[in-house]
Amino acid sequence: MHIIKPSWLSHKGEQKDFEVYSCHVSPDGKRLATAGGDGHVRIWSTEAIYNADDASFSGPRQLCHMSHHLGTIHSVRFSPNGRYLASGADDKIICIYQLESGPPAIAPFGTSGPPPVENWKTSKRLIGHDNDVQDLAWSHDGSILVSVGLDSKVVVWSGHTFERLKILSLHQSHVKGITFDPANKFFATASDDRTIKIFRFTSPAPNATQHDMVNNFQLETTINAPFKSSPLTTYFRRCSWSPDGNHIAAANAVNGPVSSVAIIERSRWDSEINLVGHEGPTEVCMFSPRLFHTKKPIENGATNGQSASTTLVTVIASAGQDKTLSIWNTNTSRPVVILQDLASKSISDLAWTPDGQTLFAASLDGSIVTVKFETGELGWVANLEETDKALSKYGASRKAMGIAEDVDGFQLENHSKEGERKGAESRMGALMGDFHPLPKDATPATNGVKTGTATPTAPPSTNGQAEAEPEKEKEKDQAGAAQEAQEAADKAAQRINVLKSRVTITKDGKKRVAPMLISSSGTGQSSLPQTQLVGSSTAKAAQNDTPQTILDLSKPYEGLPEGGLAAMLLGNKRKAVAVEGEDDEEHPNKRPATWPRPIQRNGVDGLENATLEPPRHGLVPTPEYLRPAVLNPSIAISQARLAVPKVRAHILRPLERGVLLEDSTLEEASKVPENTILEARNPTSLRDPSHITATKRGAVIWQDYLPRAIILVTGSKKFWAAACEDGSLYTWTPAGRRLINAMVLESQPVILECRGWWLLCITAAGMCYVWNICTLSSPHPPVSLAPILEIAISSLQPHGAMPAPGVTSAHLNSNGHIIVTLTNGDGYYYSPSMHTWQRLSESWWAVGSQYWNSNDSSVGSLQTTAVGSTTPKDGKGDENMASAGIIPFLERHTTNEFLLKGRAYTLQRLIKTLLSKDGFETFESSVSIAHLENRIAGALQLGSKEEFRLYLLMYAKRIGAEGHRGKVEELLNNLLGGVLQDKTGEGNDKGQGWSSKESDICGWDRKELLKGVVMILGKFRELQRLTVQYARVLDLTFEDDPAADDAMVVEET
Repeated sequence: MHIIKPSWLSHKGEQKDFEVYSCHVSPDGKRLATAGGDGHVRIWSTEAIYNADDASFSGPRQLCHMSHHLGTIHSVRFSPNGRYLASGADDKIICIYQLESGPPAIAPFGTSGPPPVENWKTSKRLIGHDNDVQDLAWSHDGSILVSVGLDSKVVVWSGHTFERLKILSLHQSHVKGITFDPANKFFATASDDRTIKIFRFTSPAPNATQHDMVNNFQLETTINAPFKSSPLTTYFRRCSWSPDGNHIAAANAVNGPVSSVAIIERSRWDSEINLVGHEGPTEVCMFSPRLFHTKKPIENGATNGQSASTTLVTVIASAGQDKTLSIWNTNTSRPVVILQDLASKSISDLAWTPDGQTLFAASLDGSIVTVKFETGELGWVANLEETDKALSKYGASRKAMGIAEDVDGFQLENHSKEGERKGAESRMGALMGDFHPLPKDATPATNGVKTGTATPTAPPSTNGQAEAEPEKEKEKDQAGAAQEAQEAADKAAQRINVLKSRVTITKDGKKRVAPMLISSSGTGQSSLPQTQLVGSSTAKAAQNDTPQTILDLSKPYEGLPEGGLAAMLLGNKRKAVAVEGEDDEEHPNKRPATWPRPIQRNGVDGLENATLEPPRHGLVPTPEYLRPAVLNPSIAISQARLAVPKVRAHILRPLERGVLLEDSTLEEASKVPENTILEARNPTSLRDPSHITATKRGAVIWQDYLPRAIILVTGSKKFWAAACEDGSLYTWTPAGRRLINAMVLESQPVILECRGWWLLCITAAGMCYVWNICTLSSPHPPVSLAPILEIAISSLQPHGAMPAPGVTSAHLNSNGHIIVTLTNGDGYYYSPSMHTWQRLSESWWAVGSQYWNSNDSSVGSLQTTAVGSTTPKDGKGDENMASAGIIPFLERHTTNEFLLKGRAYTLQRLIKTLLSKDGFETFESSVSIAHLENRIAGALQLGSKEEFRLYLLMYAKRIGAEGHRGKVEELLNNLLGGVLQDKTGEGNDKGQGWSSKESDICGWDRKELLKGVVMILGKFRELQRLTVQYARVLDLTFEDDPAADDAMVVEET
């Protein structure tokens, strides 16, 4: 053993040597980086250190020094590939240095020390901490950099782009140490809250963003037993993970009253071993990066059997405030070496060379000591294969994916990844503007994936409708078409190669290759959206929600009152025992005051926000409110009550949308060709009849008189309808012939809507009626709104009704189903087959789900989410539009109502606080999966084909990434059930939905959906025992398969 302590190896100052807080050796062992109190990072040649006593050695000692921090530098670490060097300081900044190939810059004027030999440049400055940065660590694959500091934060940075991926704020005090598992599954952080926290992670892809990491970096466990009375006086708590992955060495532990180093065992996460011997608290402990044989291996190379016969041990060095360096191995209970008074002040950091034979120690007295061991003193260094073998049981070389089961599993995985790569290439080409889709009859790629279908720039065919181009192409000569397709394919491949290696010229004239970013694949981690409960502009909403251009809901012409249609309840819940003084308090359910809301007008698509207009000159006719409607006194004892519109002197309803423009008068609108205007006029006297007329091009088509005042009118191309204040409802044909006798309801109608032959009427008593005027029937009995107005949780008050959520809209879809939205943000659908209200959207998903307001439901994603046909089984375009866009519409409404009431950010803060508590680590993941399951169930109930497929594939990707084997197996089994299900089931009841024995579900062929799900799950190796079996059942082949012409690209959204 040799101790080397050159006088020049320090951070010298004018009056004294500055403290050295950190040191680290590069992966090639040629450089030693040190960081000190002078704000400098210095890089030394290890060869010069080893030859410090050789007067003939003429090589450079200091290779470079950087002073880009404004304060003391606490940590310096090389990346595993040696490309980067990271430093963290008390100026809250992390600097990333990169070794450039050019000559070094001239040392600034006035700086002392030799000129630089190497050209290290600051490439990034990372800002994310609110206080001093205490320690840094790179993952063993270099994919992430983690920093810890006195702000109690653990910040995760990408090791490629250096984007901040996640902030973990689970510690309650200063975090002073960080170490990574060599198997790349965990990292551990040590804090002054007297705990070590173990975090599980999956290595992110090079182009991963914080959106993708929402469910990564989960807390595995918290260890506090060895630190219950540990002192808080240490500057650091630098811990270390053993090279075989079995143990963590934790500094500043205690064993009774004695300072010690705790050895924490993996998986059990308990500490039964303590290294006792230090007289003061330990600051740092560091495992040697190599395993050692206790006996000298055979010279001619140790075979597996021979190496197994000798014991493999790990070596650990520890030091701290007692100025003593101790070196231990796992084979003895006493230290191998004890070096007392190695420095005059506390030892702050230790660093081993990659060969495990030399140790560097940095001290606060400004010295840097080198301890070089001879062969055999610590043991005999084992081959790296031994380390890899020890780590293999933890899956170190498998990137947390498991092992491919067989050749079919490999082919399935490669096919899934190839689809993602194609999707990434097409997206990049679209962004660059120089990639175009192939013709329809172009030769597919080798994996059976059409490149053209993956290009989002091409206008997607709405709801699977075929385009007209193939008809023209069939008329072309076949040979010419094949030649054009081949040329187009060659050009496309050439463009892709250019995208992959695009050469750019930097400011200093150097050429740089900007590589193409490929979507994350093979990491076992889904690309997840970020939870964002924020309001978006109308233009942005058009890009983010599905499908914005198609919304299968009736659009009302007349807006409901501000804050929705007011509702009152006589609740079912028994009132709690009154507390003295409670009556004086304000009721919690009292409707909050709202600020000004935009004025709306009748526009092309129904209600729109009115634009600011100059005041009109002259007399402007306005609707005159004559009086409130006459109500039956029995409404006072109804459980649910809705506000009734007033009787207006004049009611106008145009048949076609977009006719009543701002600059047109009533006479001009009525003269528009092919448009019919329904006009109702109410008399001022109760005894006079009301008059209703229909005009076209200014001419009266028909007219009629009704005995009661008209309060609501509606109409479609099929029929007209009017509701009177006595609760009667009248219908007419387009020519004015009365269709049905007056339908008498129990109370006044408050909402009247129609869609095709369907007519919806909601009364003041909260009853919803739906009729099909064509078949003269109703799909279900009248249903009350009371359940969705929260009557179950409203108390029965002795002196009157309680306020309830207001109704903001009520719509019909093309199937005649009722969709209702409320002022609390909830959206409901009434299932006529189950005779119950079903909640499709609520604020719970808004604050807890990672898929809320995400762009995963964009129209582009509908076309490029998974492999498989995008044409529903029946292929009928009109039917495929049924219920389109309803679920995104309801979720947008929930967001808007939440923002309007100012509750969004408060609830999000509460959720974030909840996530930091023990037992809620999987909360966000569970709620997100439940949200997707809620979307799938809603799309299935509504019969919304496009949304059902989209949400199903999103769900498959998420549960595959989470590794929920039970849910994956159940999903695959249910999708296959309609094809191969055993006929001898229990009972003779014909199942519906998932339990249906039909070969299709929600209009899609089960086999096609199953194919898409299998292709998405194909890249998850731990699930390949399942997915390969289903791939074989579907006869999926992954070589040149001409049958996969309609396959689509798996795109990360």
